[in-house]
Amino acid sequence: MADRIQKVLAAAGVGSRRHIDSLLKAGRIRVNGKVAQPGDRLNAHDRVMIDQRRVRLYPSQSGATPARPKVLAYYKPPGEICTAADPQGRRTVFASLPKLQRGRWISIGRLDFNTTGLLLFTDDGILADRLMHPRNQVEREYAVRVSGRATRKQLQALTKGVRLDDGVARFNSIADSGGKGLNHWYRVVMTEGRNRAVRRLWESQDLPVSRLVRIRYGSCRLPRSKRHGQFWDLKKGEIDALLQEAGYAGGHQ
Repeated sequence: MADRIQKVLAAAGVGSRRHIDSLLKAGRIRVNGKVAQPGDRLNAHDRVMIDQRRVRLYPSQSGATPARPKVLAYYKPPGEICTAADPQGRRTVFASLPKLQRGRWISIGRLDFNTTGLLLFTDDGILADRLMHPRNQVEREYAVRVSGRATRKQLQALTKGVRLDDGVARFNSIADSGGKGLNHWYRVVMTEGRNRAVRRLWESQDLPVSRLVRIRYGSCRLPRSKRHGQFWDLKKGEIDALLQEAGYAGGHQ
């Protein structure tokens, strides 16, 4: 049975569906010698080329159980960007990752240049999309150090909702983690990955963020034993938990 081209290529590790849409619009994907269109469907017999490189489709078409997606965790240090290449020559998070024999690593969400902490990668574009999509309500937890201490009114505003330039945003929960002097720590949970949303929410209350660390993505936590720049493979049980959160059994649904 034929599946939508975005779905098949995402599962084949080409990238997220958004990335595949951009390739289609640029005319960089050809199916059986013809330029592919966003509404095209693929089956196991189609020949797909991206920039003269053939893409292997349906690796489990023999009827075997589809391969479990690979998921890699990385403790992002400050000073790295979450893109494959940077015109300014800054170091990217992909420079530290091990090479894949097939496909490529896809970042599950992003962290900004100065933010540190847990960053997940997978070779399955569908899994990445589902873990990032707001409808699946996958939690992201952060440890935040702000300059100052929030009042009860400010905390209520941050959990009720604040209108930012790109719409209303809020924290699902805020926990006080203490602090000394002018700085104070909080742990916050969100279910969306909007650009710099954590920093912008605190700044809306005149509480600038001086340090930001992502300590959890969904069920996956940042171990205390890890250090900046380290990466590690998630165990079977950890991957299964992420698949369940994403409502995705792996393979080609």
